[in-house]
Amino acid sequence: MEAIIAWQAGENDVGQASACKQPQTPTTATLPTSHSGIMQAALVPFHEAYTSGLAQPVASFLSPFAPAHDPGRLYDFYRASNDDKIEGDIRYALKSNKNNTRMSNKEAGAWVEIIACYWRAVREIIKADEAANQGRLADRQYVTVYDTWKDLTSSFIKHISAGQLPPWAIFTLYFTANHLRKIAIKADEFLAKSKPVTFNTGYSDDIVSSVAQNQKLEEAARVFNRIFALCLGDRNPDMSVSRKWGVYCIANLQFKTYFKLKAISLSKNVVRSIQAQADLPPFDLYPRAHRVTYKYYTGVLAFLQEDYAKAEESLQEAWESCWSRSQQNKSLILTYLIPCRLITQHQVPTARLLAEAPRLERIFGPLVACIKRGDLTGFDKALAEGEPEFVKRRIFLTLERSRDIALRNLLRKVYLAGGYDDLKEGQTEKDRIRKSRIPLANFAAALRMGIAGKGSGQAVEDDEVECLLANQIYKGSDCPIPEIIILLAVMIPNAVHPHHTTGWPHLMKEAVIPSAKRISSPPNTKL
Repeated sequence: MEAIIAWQAGENDVGQASACKQPQTPTTATLPTSHSGIMQAALVPFHEAYTSGLAQPVASFLSPFAPAHDPGRLYDFYRASNDDKIEGDIRYALKSNKNNTRMSNKEAGAWVEIIACYWRAVREIIKADEAANQGRLADRQYVTVYDTWKDLTSSFIKHISAGQLPPWAIFTLYFTANHLRKIAIKADEFLAKSKPVTFNTGYSDDIVSSVAQNQKLEEAARVFNRIFALCLGDRNPDMSVSRKWGVYCIANLQFKTYFKLKAISLSKNVVRSIQAQADLPPFDLYPRAHRVTYKYYTGVLAFLQEDYAKAEESLQEAWESCWSRSQQNKSLILTYLIPCRLITQHQVPTARLLAEAPRLERIFGPLVACIKRGDLTGFDKALAEGEPEFVKRRIFLTLERSRDIALRNLLRKVYLAGGYDDLKEGQTEKDRIRKSRIPLANFAAALRMGIAGKGSGQAVEDDEVECLLANQIYKGSDCPIPEIIILLAVMIPNAVHPHHTTGWPHLMKEAVIPSAKRISSPPNTKL
């Protein structure tokens, strides 16, 4: 999962692979021996990767970056042929190794087109790198890189759809598509520098955005939709070779793209499409990386819809399944799990948990400390200081609600400071209970100290204190804060339930605890 998280009208994508086709190539007999031999040497890594029968080695060969152990591989591969003879050279190189790779003629033809598309993409990458090194990189050059890589991805889709590639090729396609996403983002950045910034005129998560249109990333999103449909629509009854095993990794790719495009509603469509499928393999059988990333994004989607219970469930599952050494991924999960726990269970993270992620400690540490102390002024200050980061992560409004927890802790301190009732005749220390009546003035004094502060210029009226107490009583019946119901229950004639509030705030003279229940320990604060 990438930090983490995160997890997308224009050109028609159908038939894009035709852009990879070239005029008639020479026959094998007319190929220059030098080019054929060079291409054979350049494709040795591909033959080794293909023989392994794994998607990752083949994807590593079809990468826009040279491996660390062979930094000149892209240049060597590009120099192995030219535009006129590339397909013939690749075909000859694959046939000469046919006994080793054991390809059928149809599969070999598919790989010829795919590798030829990759060669053209490498050509444009090298041109862009050389132009960048010379300081003359034009914005259209990186767009050309995107176009050629899109042709490579479309060629993969065409041949996988035709059943000409082995089952594991769907995961090689995933890596290729992920590179397309990154290249599209880079291309849009170059286009944004050469075009005036445009503003969104439609409805979106942000009413006005100063970000230039993501033209290439939107095109890439449509390509990813085709891949997702290719996986989800596979009707092969043999699950060992089914493309359905790629559903979740492609869905995660779509999530990452849609979140970048701020098209959250499109992510919901992906979730609904998966939930509507009854013939997918059991979720637990998918690779853990796919499951963790998917649960993270579905948790964030539920979080943004304010379905905090569902969000907590998904994020907690992602947290528990995440690899212990993936600190960045765990940090992304906690970014939303911590606010969820504040709302659903009124729990704050421990100092030890925050210490494992310096970024989280920096943004959540001051807030958590103020919540524990019941420091309302400090809470407001910490929330204001972290507002840019909170808004960026879309957690500001959720964290703002946690102010009620700080207020609860402040009022609880007032109750605890009230002490115990005097012992009656015949009672022992074991029978001592806390005072059941707390003067309203005590709460008012605490709130004035906690909210106003010295020299702040703020004033807290008695009516405001009564309203705050009334809100706590009302919320206490719906939230898991039994202390508040006991702490703030008030003596109201003919009204024993907090919801019976007709005219009652003006009757408050003191907060009354009708039961002798003892409040001895603070609520659990572990995450």
